[in-house]
Amino acid sequence: MFGIPGKQAVTITPKAAAQISKLMQQAGHAGLRIGVKKGGCAGMEYTMEYVGEPDPNDEVVEQDGARVMIAPMAQMFLFGTEIDYEVSLLEAGFKFNNPNVSDACGCGESISFKEMPSI
Repeated sequence: MFGIPGKQAVTITPKAAAQISKLMQQAGHAGLRIGVKKGGCAGMEYTMEYVGEPDPNDEVVEQDGARVMIAPMAQMFLFGTEIDYEVSLLEAGFKFNNPNVSDACGCGESISFKEMPSI
């Protein structure tokens, strides 16, 4: 919907692709839908959910066996984002390297976005 021809809306690192593929196989789902919703101390939060099949308005990104669907209302906020998967001593999880974020809370769970130009 908001894409540039020949360029994927988001990119997925090899570690994230491996983890998404593993989750898809274990749960028997078609992919992982990513979105944003109002919430958190910075104003917005990322959402992730398993899906059986994509919504016709989802932006579908497939890379290295992983399938990510971007919810329609989130596409303009996530365009250009790199999805990574990190493992540390205390936690493991997906990380979003999003060039559209202007601020994040201290815990990293919520974000705010740069002002989007009106269309």
